[in-house]
Amino acid sequence: MPRFTVRSERALGRTVRRIAVAHDLAPSVRARLVATAVELAAETLSAGDPVRLTARPVRTSGASYLELDMYLTQAASGDPVPLPPVRDAGGRHGWRLPLPPPVRPAGPAARTGVPGLPALTGAQERLLAREETRAVIAEADLAAVRNAALEGELTAANDGALALHDQWHQRNEELHTSYGTALSSLERALRPRPLRVPGLELAVHYAPASERAPTGGDLYDWFVLPDGSVHITLVDALGHGVTSTRTAVTVTHTVRTLVTEGHSLDSVIARADAVLRPYEVGAMATVLLLRIDPRTGDLSLANGSHPPPLLLPAGARGRYLHTRGRGVGYPDPGSEGTLGVRLDPGDLLLLYTDGLTESRRHVLEGERRLLDTVREHRARPTASLPHLVATAMLSGATHLDDTLAIAVRFTGPGPRIRSTVSDPECRTTPAAGRLS
Repeated sequence: MPRFTVRSERALGRTVRRIAVAHDLAPSVRARLVATAVELAAETLSAGDPVRLTARPVRTSGASYLELDMYLTQAASGDPVPLPPVRDAGGRHGWRLPLPPPVRPAGPAARTGVPGLPALTGAQERLLAREETRAVIAEADLAAVRNAALEGELTAANDGALALHDQWHQRNEELHTSYGTALSSLERALRPRPLRVPGLELAVHYAPASERAPTGGDLYDWFVLPDGSVHITLVDALGHGVTSTRTAVTVTHTVRTLVTEGHSLDSVIARADAVLRPYEVGAMATVLLLRIDPRTGDLSLANGSHPPPLLLPAGARGRYLHTRGRGVGYPDPGSEGTLGVRLDPGDLLLLYTDGLTESRRHVLEGERRLLDTVREHRARPTASLPHLVATAMLSGATHLDDTLAIAVRFTGPGPRIRSTVSDPECRTTPAAGRLS
């Protein structure tokens, strides 16, 4: 029985994905399995403890299954997860997943670096992750289509029938609840985990335009680069609902790939457009890129049609950091250079999407209100500031849109930290070999 020991979220995700690929699990099942395993193991890995995995196929007279067990030293969160496991008091989290009929793979899964697991390149893993995202979104799209069809059918059939109308209403609410729960799980899975970096305080607030469509085109990403600087991406895709979510996810993943490959900040937006334009026809998104060194406060910005960040230096009124450029899918896309700023300890930066400043449709008036609102709340703890600002700005709103706000406060130089982008080592037991 193959056994694996991992010590980081990335190594855990890679190992679970390779197990799923090796056993030909469907992309949507693979996506839920990877997201669930990483979410459940977060506390154990944060505590510095390893996570152990065992996997084996089980064949019966009627069907075949993959039995996957994950052993945790820390109690996992009780929040809903995309693929709930069976748990026991010993820290075991187990899944029993139906397997498709055995087929000898001809692609990457046939080349094994560890017994029973495929040896996948980084490019192949990114393609698999993109395939998983598309599969989950396709299921959500199908659920939405089926729900809309059922609503129309029941509406036509319920004329004059109060009892049937009540039945439809109950079923409709159940479907909306189920659909909203699925999309909420997807939205949580798309968000990066909280980032704790010495020298910086970061907090985020996200609210959809409608509770019945909890995902939209507003998405963010943040991570630490090998040199210790923090990269933040904000994307606002045109439209609402799952379609705009798909665009935002695609743009965000493309930007992360380009950034980790080492391309200059001012070239990333244009490069992302060049990569996506042949495949994402008609997709449009504004993009804001920020790079900050938590040891020095040095800040660089690149912008593609996105609202300008708001900077409030300690003891000063504040100003918007304007950088010219056009977003992905726009004519002549790209940032016209980068803007450099050096932050002092106590300086506060607010990044946001236009749902915050256009809630009353007047952009300039919205920017003035935002400046006054952030000044009013700037002394509040960073963790609560984005929510307080968004609540105040959306009071009396005449136009509801997805809203995203990120607060970044520079608290002072911090020690060099280990990158969260590098590929950490993934170890297995001697019997199972080693993943690198």
